[in-house]
Amino acid sequence: MATVKVTDESFEADVLKASVPVLVDFWAEWCGPCKQIGPALEQIADELAGQVVIAKVNIDDSPMIPSKLGVKGIPTLMLFKDGQMASMKVGAMPKGKIVEWLAEAGIGHAAA
Repeated sequence: MATVKVTDESFEADVLKASVPVLVDFWAEWCGPCKQIGPALEQIADELAGQVVIAKVNIDDSPMIPSKLGVKGIPTLMLFKDGQMASMKVGAMPKGKIVEWLAEAGIGHAAA
């Protein structure tokens, strides 16, 4: 399924009105840790297709939404369920930790 690119303009439709939970990755091209977690997020998008959408917001291309949501550092991962932010993590994490975090939120399974 792969990750979905989301912009300031598409955020409401792609994230807030999504029928499944959405994990939003706020990132930037120049951010090393953001690039580190990119492949893990792509794998999770494939492995948990249908259970969660992995969306990526480039903060340089779309600065309004991150600003509105109070994103201070990147990467910032925000999990949205039913149009509301359910959980947030700041900083790069290994794939296993991201999968565990999602499992704690009731998405996927605990075994990574």
